[in-house]
Amino acid sequence: MPTNLLRSILALVLLPWLWTAAGAQAVSFPEFGSAIPGHMDVTYLDLARMVIPGLAGDSNGFYRGGLPIEMRHIEGPDDGGSPPETSGLSNAGVLAIKAGGKDRLAMLYDLGDSPDSAEGYAVLALYDITDKRKLLDAVNVALDRGTYFREPGKLSVGPNDDIVITMSAHFNSSQNYAITPLIMVRDDKFQLIDMIFTFDENLCAYSRKQDVAFQTIADGQPYAAVKVIVTDATVLNGESCDDQPPKPEAHAISVTYHWDKKTLHYVKDSDALDKLAGENAKRF
Repeated sequence: MPTNLLRSILALVLLPWLWTAAGAQAVSFPEFGSAIPGHMDVTYLDLARMVIPGLAGDSNGFYRGGLPIEMRHIEGPDDGGSPPETSGLSNAGVLAIKAGGKDRLAMLYDLGDSPDSAEGYAVLALYDITDKRKLLDAVNVALDRGTYFREPGKLSVGPNDDIVITMSAHFNSSQNYAITPLIMVRDDKFQLIDMIFTFDENLCAYSRKQDVAFQTIADGQPYAAVKVIVTDATVLNGESCDDQPPKPEAHAISVTYHWDKKTLHYVKDSDALDKLAGENAKRF
């Protein structure tokens, strides 16, 4: 495929992602000791201690504490590993969201390695800070070694509600593995919509990259539909290698999630992303 044509395809496929990201840079990493805007008597450390009791800073600006409070894994009660006996972190991702028409604050704490799982341990916490500070929910969202909010961090699915986007990943010299969960909030509790698995490779003669983009589509339901687009692109890097490289190409895999009033869950319209995950697993 000619290079210019390949670039044109990528530009068209990534346009929704570029539009979304440009207007939604919402994640911040404030100092733990700083006050929450509009609540000068409450610091981010106060909120963090609701999840990790006894959390305290040292002279180097690093915060340590003991075990976090007990919580479920976002996938279900039988998933996820145990938390580390000692928690340590320098900051947390902070994201203001809407849930049920109310202002809420989400914070993401990556606590590092789990003693019995390769997934690590990361806490996604939901707070009410509109009146009296309160922890509403907390879940372990670790699905790989490192976990953080994935840009754009959140998507508006209506005037009163946002969904949250996190990502867990690990990489080596030539491969990057990523899992992206879409998480909604209902009745002030986190609820998993689905997970998107992607896999990047950077080999001698070419690279293969899978970028994820998001769109919301109003469809008359209480929550807007969410379209996920994975752009799977193979690009030659001009190196001369022993193996014959594949042809350069780019194609899009998309799935749309619609709100189902009967099940009170989002339902996807195809298994295309599941098939992609299976294909990626064969390349590990």
